[in-house]
Amino acid sequence: MNRGIILLSGGLDSLVSLGLCKDKYNIELALTFDYGQKSADYEIKASKTICRYYKIEHKVIKLDWLKEITHTSLVSSDEIPKGISETSALSVWVPNRNGLFLNIAGCFADGENYNSVIIGANREEGETFPDNTEEFIRRVNLEFEYSTRKKPEVIAPLINLNKNDIVKQALENGIPLNLVRSCYSGGEKHCGICESCTRLKNALEFNKAFKYIEELF
Repeated sequence: MNRGIILLSGGLDSLVSLGLCKDKYNIELALTFDYGQKSADYEIKASKTICRYYKIEHKVIKLDWLKEITHTSLVSSDEIPKGISETSALSVWVPNRNGLFLNIAGCFADGENYNSVIIGANREEGETFPDNTEEFIRRVNLEFEYSTRKKPEVIAPLINLNKNDIVKQALENGIPLNLVRSCYSGGEKHCGICESCTRLKNALEFNKAFKYIEELF
């Protein structure tokens, strides 16, 4: 029987991936990673709520050491940059983050007999972050052919979509966008100005999903 794991940050991409794939891949477990990021508590809270909504198991994986080897503004005292730019992308880069997260999920898959690992990698962020590209997903799948016995398949259902498309999919499939937490900052509400917030807000505006803008920001 097919069984799936999802990497769940509580953000737009992982929420929509879960909503689209839960039944198709029989997603039973979500992994949320705490590496000391400023938004960790809110990401964990959102992810727990999402997992309750979809009735799946939720585990939080602590990676305290990752904070010690990165200078990203997501974990440091540096201010998180506003908007979307090459500078902002460099500022929020975490060393080998998606590679690490997928390999941890691969351990769960190999040890507990899961067939699929779902990740919210997408075309828009793939233009900025190389670990969100189709080629990256292909190579991780190749790695799992050698590093696991189970050989789970890494699936990125949003890989050819931009944020506008992703929000559209959410609206068309009844995915609860009110549960999303996409902000890099540590405030109660989305800050509305960091790179992640900017992408989300632009996509909500494009799709005329104004009620979610009022609720989230």
